[in-house]
Amino acid sequence: MISCNLNCFLILLLNHATHFAQIVPAAALAFFVHPTTSHILINRMLWAFCVYLESVSVLPQLRLMQNVQIIEPFSAHYVFALGVARFLGCAHWIIQVYDTAGAYIYLAGRGYFWIPTVFLAEMVQTFILADFCYYYVKSVMSGQLIVRLPTPV
Repeated sequence: MISCNLNCFLILLLNHATHFAQIVPAAALAFFVHPTTSHILINRMLWAFCVYLESVSVLPQLRLMQNVQIIEPFSAHYVFALGVARFLGCAHWIIQVYDTAGAYIYLAGRGYFWIPTVFLAEMVQTFILADFCYYYVKSVMSGQLIVRLPTPV
């Protein structure tokens, strides 16, 4: 009982992330840049808000992992799989631009900023997770079961 309370308290001490720093910019961006579909305006804004918030939602978890510096195997596998999925999502948007012969770029030039903004959100999340994926692959290649991250700056 005591070790559980101490462990939970330790995790709360290491978690210093403020969620407002992620929610407010995502909401502001969703208010101005959202898809043009036949749905009502609030649904389009909520969809955009979810896309933008998803691109930075892994930051508190990565920050906590970086403060702890030792990551359990199941958590490491999950975050690595998330990084691979984001990389494939980013590759999907690049292939879409290539397959449409630049029609998406043409839409961006005409003032339709939804598609480039979604691509930018995918790129942001891919680059956020790339650092963790590097240390994950480095640990797996050296035969370690537990991923160790460098000390935070």
